[in-house]
Amino acid sequence: MPDGGTVGGTIGGERLVDAVVFDFGGVLTGPVRDSIDAWLARDGIDPASFSRTLKAWLARDAPDGTPIHRLETGELSSAEFDALLAAELSTVDGRPVDPVGVLARLFAELREDEAMFDLAAELRRLGVRVGLLSNSWGDIYPRERLEALFDPLVISAEVGLRKPHAAIFELTLERLRLPASRVVFIDDAEPNVLGARAVGLRALLHTDAAATRAALAKLVPGLG
Repeated sequence: MPDGGTVGGTIGGERLVDAVVFDFGGVLTGPVRDSIDAWLARDGIDPASFSRTLKAWLARDAPDGTPIHRLETGELSSAEFDALLAAELSTVDGRPVDPVGVLARLFAELREDEAMFDLAAELRRLGVRVGLLSNSWGDIYPRERLEALFDPLVISAEVGLRKPHAAIFELTLERLRLPASRVVFIDDAEPNVLGARAVGLRALLHTDAAATRAALAKLVPGLG
């Protein structure tokens, strides 16, 4: 893979990739943080209690997995995760956090990014396959829309694997039936980008639709 996993330019106008795989939350949607902030304010949750819990559950790989890891691999149901998360949170006025539907409320303000869906559709029209690879925090996906555009759909809880571990990237490549060097992976989380590069995929850290489109245009002739 050129440049140690970075995305390079076209060679004489030749297309350098055959597939682009998108993350969902934060890539095909607006920033997840915006929805989280709205939820914290709406439910009156102390932001420090959420940040502390999130950091603890994301920062380590416990032998049996943290609640986030177990949610992402399908070992915990959304309801079970809701109860565990609510127990760790505190509100600004001392009320208990309602454990029913925590994830649904957390993602209530998450909005699809139409510019990114347009980009995926344009790639398909140019003959580039588009897939989806997502660590799932419950079923927040617009299934009908995704199934009409992306193939394969690799959802962590449905396959029992999670990013940034190599196995889920390898499974995605198997379903694409393509070598890693011909696939670009796009994610808004740097550990997932690094995990993709470790198994040979080209990978982009997503910040916004314009920057991602510009980077892909270097690989796909005709992408405006």
